[in-house]
Amino acid sequence: MLLASFVFAIMGVCVKLASEHASTSEIVIARGVVGVSVLLLLTRLRGLPLTTHYPWQHAWRGFVGVSALWLWFFAIARLPLATAMTLNYMAPIWIAAIVFTLGWWHKTRRFEWGLTAAIVTSFIGVALLLKPTIHAEQWVGGLSALISGFISALAYIQVKRLGQMGEPEYRVVFYFSASGVLGGLISGLLDNWWETGSLHLFADLSARDFLLLFAIGITATIAQVAMTRAYRLGAMLVTANLQYTGIVFSSMWGILIWNDTLDVGGWLGILIILISGVAATFYNVRSSSNTSSQK
Repeated sequence: MLLASFVFAIMGVCVKLASEHASTSEIVIARGVVGVSVLLLLTRLRGLPLTTHYPWQHAWRGFVGVSALWLWFFAIARLPLATAMTLNYMAPIWIAAIVFTLGWWHKTRRFEWGLTAAIVTSFIGVALLLKPTIHAEQWVGGLSALISGFISALAYIQVKRLGQMGEPEYRVVFYFSASGVLGGLISGLLDNWWETGSLHLFADLSARDFLLLFAIGITATIAQVAMTRAYRLGAMLVTANLQYTGIVFSSMWGILIWNDTLDVGGWLGILIILISGVAATFYNVRSSSNTSSQK
């Protein structure tokens, strides 16, 4: 998850640069096309099968994942980046709420206060770091980012479920990338037709823009594989909590590239995020050890 967060931060830099000329749908399409191409090549070279016994599970993961991605990019174009990222990074809190509610409803899970507190504390750190603000005229973007965070939680839960079914990372990411191509094409063509009456995509982009789109696809594919493996092998809530480190990495890139500055509250937010991530990992290891010893 740490690797995924770091590479996703690099992808975020590329998205920020590419969005100056490319539309949301074009970015989603490029991300999917590169992912499908790379994974198709690797699977053929290594003789790995892409056939799945769970097409509907992959379809659901693709639908919720692409919807969340599109809404997040939509929100970034209409909100300050800090606000959009903060609202989108509510996904781990949504995951905790969904998992614990379902577990309590079916009486199969006890409420884990320590882990939940670590996740909520992480979000406090995110808020301190990014200081999100929403003005009245930005409510559409704010609602989009908020919905994106909730839908992302559904996508991450489905990733975990596919891993438990035995689906390897490359197959999960391949079908998600393919869903991105399809979803981006549909939304892009409809948007162009609605705005201009034409069905052209990528018409006004330069070589630099295409290079950025390619970089988005490569970094997204690497990060998706790492994230999928993290959710398949790790504890869901701990993995979700470690995802907050992406905020730290993004902030560092902002300092290096755009000379962003952090005040005392920002550095305090970074510290809270890191400490809560370590605390959640420790809590999970201790709980696993106690369960093993009881067996």
